[in-house]
Amino acid sequence: MKVLVLSFYFQPDLSAGSFRNTAFVESLSRVLSAGSEIEVVTTLPNRYSDFKAEAPEEEVRQGVTIKRVKLPAHKSGMVDQSRAFLAYAQAVKRFVKGREYDAVYVSSSRLMTAALGAYVARKFSVPLYMDIRDIFVDTIKDVLPRKLTWLMKPLFGAIERWTITRADRLNVVSAGFLPYFEARYPGVPKVVFTNGIDDEFLPAAPSVSAACGAEEEPKGARTGVIEVVYAGNMGEGQGLHHIVPHLAKKLEGRVMFRLIGGGGRLQQLEDAIAKVGCTNVLLEPPVARKELIEVYRKADVLFLHLNDYDAFRKVLPSKLFEYGALGKPIWAGVAGYAETFIKENLDNAAVFAPCDYEGGVHAFDALCIEDQSRPEFVNRFSRAAIMDGMAEDLVALVKSCGAEADSNPLKRS
Repeated sequence: MKVLVLSFYFQPDLSAGSFRNTAFVESLSRVLSAGSEIEVVTTLPNRYSDFKAEAPEEEVRQGVTIKRVKLPAHKSGMVDQSRAFLAYAQAVKRFVKGREYDAVYVSSSRLMTAALGAYVARKFSVPLYMDIRDIFVDTIKDVLPRKLTWLMKPLFGAIERWTITRADRLNVVSAGFLPYFEARYPGVPKVVFTNGIDDEFLPAAPSVSAACGAEEEPKGARTGVIEVVYAGNMGEGQGLHHIVPHLAKKLEGRVMFRLIGGGGRLQQLEDAIAKVGCTNVLLEPPVARKELIEVYRKADVLFLHLNDYDAFRKVLPSKLFEYGALGKPIWAGVAGYAETFIKENLDNAAVFAPCDYEGGVHAFDALCIEDQSRPEFVNRFSRAAIMDGMAEDLVALVKSCGAEADSNPLKRS
């Protein structure tokens, strides 16, 4: 069997999509029969303009070929991102020309990568396994200006319909996405394979839960300043510029925020910190994963926030899985499905409404500032086990489509 994998991000790049799809390819290489081939077309590391990682443009290892496309310089703007995607799409079309595949797998947080996968699968008349990490059409109504949304939503809605209806299997990383896709595309088979915990995080997890809540140390009380860490994208979706400066000001003398990463709202975050006048926020550039795990290990509390938009009530942030594995107190400004997931699966986690800094302070005070192991969570959400299941699902899909095509040669024409 020969499988084409399309993912805009892939290790050593820093992003949820990179970590997810690298793990998926590792699982797929284990699940496929001997002699099978996997060809990955991705990009050279580009997630953050201020993070550089070396990677070869072409890499071959144990039946896996990785082609990394060099992109034009770009930042977070729509024009830059469009130029970058066009460069990637053109490179994909050149790469696949004259080749043959048995299946196409595409993973997409941005709609156009999924559309590219649908185009390639249709070109080769092979099964399409689509992994959706975000609902682009649902999100743009919240993050773009109203006039621009009025122009763009019908266009991208049409692209979404063309794309999703060509999937032979649609996986969503959050069960919160299912109502959206079931209502619009009831005939497309759907599954849910979430993000998960990578093995790199497990050695940093506590082996035994610490006692907490004793009479001599009330919840939230601790000698010294508490270090709160967030690491990741700082864009409109996270809305850090709306919440962190106010939380920091309210908790001056008690909390030091350490924010690591970059993104399209970094400047707004810096401006908001200056306007509020808080001195307990450190901003640092992105770091490699090995270094990040050490930062997490030394932190007292791990922070997460999503902006106050309706679309984000459906998502399940991948960061929750690594946070959960580390046994740290989790302080999260989220709503909807993410809030439900936290309350059902994560002990010692305090949730508050997005952008509500008064509620955020109350949530912080409810935390037990101690590390506590979460063995059931770790066992249930192992990334390797989840990706193995997804890889097996793809193989089963290809076999079933092959059997169907054999019985009806016109089915996939």
